[in-house]
Amino acid sequence: MSYNIPSHLIGLSDAEVAASQKKNGFNKMHSAQKSSWFQLLLNILKEPMLLLLFAISAIYLIVQDYGEAAFMFVAIVAVSAISFYQDNRSKKALEALEKLNEPLSTVIRNSKVIQIPTHEIAVGDLCIIEEGKMINADGKIVHSNDFSVNEASLTGEAFSVFKSADTEDRNVYSGTVVVSGLAVFEVEQTGAQTKLGKIGASIQEIQEENSPLHQQISKFVKGMAIIGSVVFLLVWAYSYWQSRNLVESLLAGLTLAMSILPEEIPVAFTTFMALGAWKLMQEGVIIKRSSVVETLGSTTVICTDKTGTITENTMELKALFNFRSGKIFEADDFNDPALSELIQFSMWSSEPLPFDPMEKTLHKVYEKTESIDARKEFHMIHEYPLDGKPPMMTHIFENAAGVRVIAAKGAPEAILHVSHLSNDEKKKLRQYIKDFGKKGYRLLGVAKSDLTGTDFPEKQQDFNFEFLGFTVFYDPPKKGIQQVFQHIYDAGIKVKIITGDSEDTTNAIALQAGVINNSPAVNGADIVNHSETELIELSRKTTLFTRMFPEAKLKMVNALKSDGEVVAMLGDGVNDAPALKSAHIGVAMGNKGTEIAKAAATLVIVNDDLDKLVLGIAAGRRIYTNIKKAVQYIISIHIPIILTVSLPLFLGWIYPHIFTPVHVIFLELIMGPTCSIVYENEPMEKNTMQQKPRKLTDTFLSWKELSLSIIQGLMIAAGVLFAYQFAVQKGGDELTTRAMVFTTLIFANILLSLTNRSFSYSILDTLKYKNKLFPLVIGITLVLLASILYIRPIAAFFQVLPLDLSKVGIAFSIATGSVLWFEIYKWLKGKSKKNSV
Repeated sequence: MSYNIPSHLIGLSDAEVAASQKKNGFNKMHSAQKSSWFQLLLNILKEPMLLLLFAISAIYLIVQDYGEAAFMFVAIVAVSAISFYQDNRSKKALEALEKLNEPLSTVIRNSKVIQIPTHEIAVGDLCIIEEGKMINADGKIVHSNDFSVNEASLTGEAFSVFKSADTEDRNVYSGTVVVSGLAVFEVEQTGAQTKLGKIGASIQEIQEENSPLHQQISKFVKGMAIIGSVVFLLVWAYSYWQSRNLVESLLAGLTLAMSILPEEIPVAFTTFMALGAWKLMQEGVIIKRSSVVETLGSTTVICTDKTGTITENTMELKALFNFRSGKIFEADDFNDPALSELIQFSMWSSEPLPFDPMEKTLHKVYEKTESIDARKEFHMIHEYPLDGKPPMMTHIFENAAGVRVIAAKGAPEAILHVSHLSNDEKKKLRQYIKDFGKKGYRLLGVAKSDLTGTDFPEKQQDFNFEFLGFTVFYDPPKKGIQQVFQHIYDAGIKVKIITGDSEDTTNAIALQAGVINNSPAVNGADIVNHSETELIELSRKTTLFTRMFPEAKLKMVNALKSDGEVVAMLGDGVNDAPALKSAHIGVAMGNKGTEIAKAAATLVIVNDDLDKLVLGIAAGRRIYTNIKKAVQYIISIHIPIILTVSLPLFLGWIYPHIFTPVHVIFLELIMGPTCSIVYENEPMEKNTMQQKPRKLTDTFLSWKELSLSIIQGLMIAAGVLFAYQFAVQKGGDELTTRAMVFTTLIFANILLSLTNRSFSYSILDTLKYKNKLFPLVIGITLVLLASILYIRPIAAFFQVLPLDLSKVGIAFSIATGSVLWFEIYKWLKGKSKKNSV
């Protein structure tokens, strides 16, 4: 962005910046110390599974079984390493997101305007701030125009305050927000020394609440932990009562407790969310809170601003309507002398240092068409900022000779209302407004006035204005926006346009952009006094909301939320901030979005491409589905482990301790990566984006889904216990029986992980999915199983005997039968669905 900054403002040199930063430090608050790798490791070692392993290791050391103790130590290292890898990966992903979330600040250094990371602001820097930006240091204004700031974060006062280099209070403070205009201020305090830093709070800090999914998973894991504790005590007591062997019974209880505790689930949840957010970051979607990934997949309605979101925000000046001649002039005719007054007053009514796309265009047209540039001769002596519903603004300039210019522009209706026009003239002009609007054009009315002396009216509307004409802008829809909206509709998501523009313009742009609309637009002023019930009813049947101001946008977002919708609100301006903050997912534009919009949002689209939101929704759905698959897999595989450990003991079978802690921890080491790494990498299933969004209030696992996982687990348990009895009936000793049971369960685990890749599509379909981690994990598991069975020292350690190929084939057949029945279930379910359609 280019700025017309006064030449005397040169800023700090590189040497002065370095000296200032050395003396005063960087522009950072005293934030909580980040977790070091040692703290991460310490937290991991406090996990219930690790505590169980420590307890078992201690028992083995007490009874001098050093081989088992050594294996437990290796297991502790392995489990810790996996957890540390996952936690560190998640931590790095979140740190990368945090770094990207740091806003850039604009400063003048060495007479050049540059952008720097906010933490590099130095005392003495000249910072440029403008409408929608957040102020990131304390200082004093040295130059400004039409500048006002909202200091509610410090004072609690909701109204904006106008300040300049000439006002009594020319201080600006970190954490406050620019409402209008532009200013240059000299930095006096940074970081913890700012007024906000001394209070010890930052409005940019976001308190992350646990999502419904996180709460449900935590509740489930806690429940399983309680059950595990109770069962541990029961098994310990029962085993001791039978054997009178304290150590053996304690190990039996701890083994069962290990098999019950689903410690993989919270690890998987954290991994899925953090890596999901990181992968979206790679695609240009910055998520401030990783839990938002989950909510994205539940989005039911997208509320979007029009300008800069659906449209290019280029604001090309297509035509000028000159009131005196009653003619419309196209772009090729802007040099016509009849337009000189309209062009001049359009420019004078804009900011002297323009930052709005329309005002920049008006300045450029002035430069091209006027032979004499009078801007340097005149200076602003009074200004009326943008206000009113609909809004307008007025600027008053004067030169050294006392010649005065009073120029106003704003929404066409606002300018018509303050101009002295007959009813017939207003009627004709409103027809022009309607005709231009139907083509998707955006109009600004332009007027001038005369006034001598300095007794300016309190309100700009009290001037005696003469209407000059309209500036006619066209902001075309973005390329490919029709396909984006089609993807949104295919996903079962509704679209609402909430904009400050006129009804006719919005209707035209919506039609060009492919937004489905079968009802009349609703004006913001018409909904202010509606009750919540009326607003909900209105939100259900209306697609276009026009002439919307911040309070009206917020009301509509809250009405949709009250109606049970999961709302994603897209916006880029200051007036979008309240609605962005209130929505389930506030989405700001990265390039053209204001800092206040980005601060209020939970998600930022880096390149302003709306299709990236569709990508985010797809990622949310994929992640949610994959978490469910991972959790259902964990539930299903834990059941046969629990029953294999407990039933032989309770039923008095010949070999009551068929599994020892060694076998259970080996299974845990396989299940952990499968659950949290392999399933996280699963691609999105076909037709996922053609389904309706799930309700955010839905239980994570319905009773139907949970019961299906339990049945899967019970079937595998039946197969494993059948393998146990088969081996015993064939005269197998304890080591052979254990080898058969263990091998059957390993095969069943592999097959379960494959069949649970989809609960709709067959295993033959899912084998085509691109996920390199699946064959890798399965290959490693089979190599380890072969090592346990056929490498004598390892077999002795695991207390198993080698199985011949026929027994391996039988174990595989039993595993196949106990798992792949689910493929028949999926086929029948799919057939039933087709018949019902």
